[in-house]
Amino acid sequence: MTVDLIKQAWLGSWVSIAPELRPSALKNADGTLKPFYLTREFNTLPDDRFELTVVNLHDPYGRIPLARIYIRGHTLWRGEHPIAAGAQKVDFVADEAYEVTPLAQGFADLLNQVAAQDYAKWEVGQTQSIFGKNFAPFGLVAGKNFQEYDLVYLAHDLLFWGARNIDGRGFDTEENRPTNLQIPLVRN
Repeated sequence: MTVDLIKQAWLGSWVSIAPELRPSALKNADGTLKPFYLTREFNTLPDDRFELTVVNLHDPYGRIPLARIYIRGHTLWRGEHPIAAGAQKVDFVADEAYEVTPLAQGFADLLNQVAAQDYAKWEVGQTQSIFGKNFAPFGLVAGKNFQEYDLVYLAHDLLFWGARNIDGRGFDTEENRPTNLQIPLVRN
């Protein structure tokens, strides 16, 4: 498929099949990586735009949501990725919106300790924009748009992105771009 055909085929709404497991950058006392659970809802829009809602979860069954993260921005298509025929290198740039909503009191309390400066008091169910601001919990720096160097692969009406690096590194540079596929999203 050409890039134009891929862009046309991926338009629409995609969701997680079930709660997903990722390695986080945080470690347990024994040095092992802490698990990170989430669900994704991804909307692809015309003109290389996207919306992504991620719900971070406390448990592998998704019974206890911790936070909702909403990102809106643009995709930059960077060429073929060698993981599979038709896979593409795609950068996701949050250049329109980045919001966080605590969904559990413990998470709101944590944000009030580590991300209080320049924000209203963090409260459960109350969304705050972190767009264009410093936000230490996510490593965001004021004035710099969040960007991930990822990959996209469409097959059998499933949308695959890159699998997280097993050491918890983010996709923050070309060198950290994923080299494997993760669990796919299905059409919603």
